[in-house]
Amino acid sequence: MFKGHPKGLIAAALSNMGERFGYYIMNAVLLLFLCSKFGIADEVAAIIYAVFYFAIYVLSLPGGIIADRLQNYKGTIQAGLLTMAAGYVILSIPLMGFLENPAAKTGILVLTCAALLIIAFGNGLFKGNLQALVGQMYDNLEAEAAKKGPEALAEAKSKRDPGFQIFYVFINIGGVLAPFVAPSLRQWWLGLKGMTYNADLPALCHQYISAPAAMDPTAMANLNTLMAQANSNFTAGSDMLGACMSYLEVFNTGVHYSFLASVAAMLISLVIFLCTKKGMPDPQKKVAASVEDTTVNVELSAAEREAMAKDVKQRMAGLYAVLGICVFFWMAFHQNGQSLSLFARNFVNSESVAPEVWQFLNPALVILLTPVIMWLFGTPWGRKFSTPRKIALGMGFVALAYLFLSVLCGIIGYPNGTDYLAQDVATRLPKSGAWVLIVTYFFLTVAELFISPLGLSFVSKIAPKHIQGICQGLWLSATAIGNLLIMVGPFLFNRMPKLWMCWAVFLIICLIAMIIMFGMLSWLERITADKKEA
Repeated sequence: MFKGHPKGLIAAALSNMGERFGYYIMNAVLLLFLCSKFGIADEVAAIIYAVFYFAIYVLSLPGGIIADRLQNYKGTIQAGLLTMAAGYVILSIPLMGFLENPAAKTGILVLTCAALLIIAFGNGLFKGNLQALVGQMYDNLEAEAAKKGPEALAEAKSKRDPGFQIFYVFINIGGVLAPFVAPSLRQWWLGLKGMTYNADLPALCHQYISAPAAMDPTAMANLNTLMAQANSNFTAGSDMLGACMSYLEVFNTGVHYSFLASVAAMLISLVIFLCTKKGMPDPQKKVAASVEDTTVNVELSAAEREAMAKDVKQRMAGLYAVLGICVFFWMAFHQNGQSLSLFARNFVNSESVAPEVWQFLNPALVILLTPVIMWLFGTPWGRKFSTPRKIALGMGFVALAYLFLSVLCGIIGYPNGTDYLAQDVATRLPKSGAWVLIVTYFFLTVAELFISPLGLSFVSKIAPKHIQGICQGLWLSATAIGNLLIMVGPFLFNRMPKLWMCWAVFLIICLIAMIIMFGMLSWLERITADKKEA
């Protein structure tokens, strides 16, 4: 699997794996954590989550500009890891005093959002620039192979897509374990205090604390029933206000402590990078080469310079076209942290497994399926598929995920999320089994493997050599726009008359994007010289 790839690939992948482990600890619980700690509505938490996710990726563009201007990719990456560690330190502090003093709630929420922005800025310095270094590794590999002849060059070029897939696998190794950390610590902390986990209880506790007299009889009955089940210290006639405050404090404190593991992961990733950075490409050498190329270009004829400029414009146009399609992929795919997390909380049985834990399915499936996908694309049949064609097929797999959910929820007859929680716990429609999430994440993961790592490879192929960091930043900026749009998921989840209608919206969007992408294939394959022969 690793034969023929640059030596620095594994070092870069390990550094990224540590950072992603720390990030996914926080990301797996973020939306539900905001709801359970502050008692804010799903839609409000979704906006905070979406803006954070937007910032994480859009800040990769200025991060790429900083590295390109300073020609110090490695120093920028190191600064990013330290900045992220500082943000996680702030998140690890269990500030819960606003339960007794509601006036402090806004300040603590603002501090939480500030910590998220610090993490996002650090990620912007780290993520795109590390990917640009990986792209440079393959540029160097191809340059060396070109000296040996056309066959060696063709072999080197064939390594780029698998190389980014390997890089992507290492990202997801950290992501497999991370979703277990925060829920496990929360379960342990609850157990120490004589309590157990219940997904519905935090919202009911906040509702009672804010306006006990305004609770309707069904909600009050649900609170009494669930509190008696989840809190061994609570008995009939106990102080409900005190019980609610105690449950919320214990429920969320364990999650806060889990962010210390994120801090440790950032520092481990930094150590790995510092120990291996000498084996990674040196941007200063790349600059020197660029200066030489410019000197040669001065001697070219006006027609040749015009043709080169036209090629750059065509490449950038192709890049923007693919980025536009991928916006809708990320909007649909990253519902795993939004409406799909709410679906796991409300509609999937969580007696034995907390809803946040199910996010391990995606990275686990990435690890399991990547060798299969790599083998498939390595066969004579698979080699016929260009990178743009793979991206188009990926949109079809996203559509299949939402087709499955639409049909399933339509057959069962699930109402929207708000109406479901308002029903008496004894008379609700039964929750689904875990198999529903397994099937959904299977389709989403196949789509991800067709689009995300190959999208990185596509950018590294099409990007003009002197602005590779910026082009990787553009890819991440398109991801950012898609992530900003993910906030529509919880609105649809809680406000469409039936749940199947929520999933149908994503189904239609993905089908339209797939059709458009297939319509652009010939043009994209031509400008990238990515047409595969039988």
